[in-house]
This record gives sequence, C-alpha cells and structure tokens, in this order.
Amino acid sequence: MPRSIFLFLILVPGLRPQAEGDPGAIVRRALLNNERNRDLERSYTYTERNEERTLDHAGKVTRVKSETWDVIPLQGAQFRRLTLRDDKPLSPKEEQQQEAARQKREAERLKQRALREKETPEQKQKRLDARERNRKQHEEDVDDVIAGFDLRMKGEERIDGMPVWVIDGAPRDGYEFKSRDAKMFLGKMKGRVWISQKDCQVVRIDAETTGTISFGLFLARIYKGTRVQAEYAYVNNEVWLPKREMATVSARLALIKGIHQEEELAYTNYRKFSTDSRIVDIDQ
Repeated sequence: MPRSIFLFLILVPGLRPQAEGDPGAIVRRALLNNERNRDLERSYTYTERNEERTLDHAGKVTRVKSETWDVIPLQGAQFRRLTLRDDKPLSPKEEQQQEAARQKREAERLKQRALREKETPEQKQKRLDARERNRKQHEEDVDDVIAGFDLRMKGEERIDGMPVWVIDGAPRDGYEFKSRDAKMFLGKMKGRVWISQKDCQVVRIDAETTGTISFGLFLARIYKGTRVQAEYAYVNNEVWLPKREMATVSARLALIKGIHQEEELAYTNYRKFSTDSRIVDIDQ
C-alpha cells in the first residue's frame, strides 16, 4: 500500500509550465519529464531489492525479510524475475518456475503483437480513440491534483553537486478533489520535492500523511505519520531512474490486525539493454 500511494503521488504526467520560476510550473514540467523517464526505463535492465522490516510498538525491528529481482525489458514491457529470497539463491524448482513465468509472459506479449499486426484500420482507430480518451481523462486528473495543492518555493540546495529547487506541497484548504483516489489519498498528504535546475527533473521526494486514510469500506486504515521517501540517480547521461524508495507505515487491516513496518526498495546495476532483437514496443 505505501508504494501505491507513492506511485499515485509522483508518477502522473504533468502539463507544460506557464512561467519560469513558478513552483507549480516547475512541478508540472518535472512530472512530464518523469513520464518520459518511465518510458526510457523499459530499455534498461536492473536489480531491485525489496526489504520489509516489521516493527514493534517501540519501533524495534522484530522481523526482516527480503526479495531480490532482476528486471528486464520484454517485448515493450518489463519482466521481474525473482533471484534471491532473504539474500539466498532460489531452489532449482523455483528457478524453473521463474523461467516458465518469463516464457509465458513473452508468449503473451508476442500474441498481442501478432494481433496488432492483423488489425483492420477500423480496429486500430478504435484502439487509438480509446487511448486518446484515456489521455484526456488523465490530463483532467492531473489538473485536479495540481489545482488541489498549494505549491511553494522553499529555496535552493545542492544534491550530489547539482543545484536543485526545493518545493513544498500541501492540499489547499477547502479544495474538493474530483477523482476518488485523489480525494482518498492526496487530501491527507503533504510533502517536499527536490527538482534539478539543469533539466527540471525530480531528484528526491519526502511525503507523509497528515491524517488517517480509510479505504476498502473503512476496513483498512493508514494512520497519520506514514512517510514515503524516494531518491533518483542520473543514469547513462540520459535518464533519471529510481535509486531508493522507502516507506514507514502504521496501519490496521480489517480494523483488527495492526501493521507497523518499514519497506525499502533499492535499485542498482542499471544497464542499457539493446542487444536483444526481441525488444519491440507493441503498445503503439
């Protein structure tokens, strides 16, 4: 759930800036660049390690578990292959299961590609029309998010030697978000974002909940103080990609089971994956 909130907060594409130096314009431009980065990410292979730490009420770690994945491009998408569990290699049987899953996913993507190649002009136009409707709806959702937040320039800093703008954001008093998800999550979130002045891209994010978030017919709750952080790295002189994401969350499921945990995702070993001729984007 923390990752779902995180993605909703930062991965929506923005609109073009209206005025240089305006924090809202800078954030819009940065989010637009971030969408481009997500497209470029699909041409990279990398390692993702997810560590989950369970805490007691005093904040002491009582349990640690982890999974490590190799993420590879696959027919215009990405495939996550589990390689380690608790930093130990998988069994031969699990390795076979992972390879079978990869082959199945690739076959599905190839089938989709074949169907696209057989589309009639009418079928293609219908698909493109649906995509355009989705794009317009998405822009309306973005307008809703931008309009609902009070974005303020807090100054300038340097991160890894790079000058960045520091911008704070919090929901505007009295604003009613239009979309259900925005109303549920963003109405009780505030945060700070660091944006590179050189290319107007997100370098760091720090956000937290300001109240209890209830969802699932109020059977689940995320409490005030849940914190989400992210850092990005400039890869191959062309794209900003995740370096580290972390969430500290207190929640309750079915109003019975309490959850106190930290989740940390580390991304390493980014490599441009351009030697496999099977990498074809079928989503055009």
